[in-house]
Amino acid sequence: MNILVIESSPHKMGSSNQLAENFIRGAEEKGHNISVFDAARANIAPCRGCDFCGMDGPCCQKDDMERLRDMLLKTDMAVFVTPLYYFGFSAQMKAVIDRFYSFTGRLTARRLKTALIAAAWDSNDWTMKDLRSHYETLCRYMHFEDQGQILGIGCGTPSMTARTEFPERAYELGRAM
Repeated sequence: MNILVIESSPHKMGSSNQLAENFIRGAEEKGHNISVFDAARANIAPCRGCDFCGMDGPCCQKDDMERLRDMLLKTDMAVFVTPLYYFGFSAQMKAVIDRFYSFTGRLTARRLKTALIAAAWDSNDWTMKDLRSHYETLCRYMHFEDQGQILGIGCGTPSMTARTEFPERAYELGRAM
């Protein structure tokens, strides 16, 4: 299976990317082909809401979203990797998701398998509630098939993350694909 991991942390060596590395290691061990797109370092402008694309492209903006769109339309699975910022996706991931608008029909028709990997400083049981809800609503709307969620609470720094069960859970999710 071809798996596209979309990272969105401004911290290249941060906790969410650490979890993604464990997922990737597990998936590669099972023989899957992995591609990584770093949305935090890509040039992706927010959706303008101009409807130039008519939800079926092309988008009036010429940026790295064109490359990501092509990758998404060829992959079997997308993994959304984000730090938790104010109880939601990072701005970098939200920009990516908003730009799905220009190819919603084509992306929905793919019925992609997806997963969510997130890391948060907080350890409260409610910390990931809104992110989980947003992701599950996105899956429902886009006809994505959720394959699993790693919602790493208490993962404020890479050293904190390493002491939790979440790196192992991310690895096991990768192996389960």
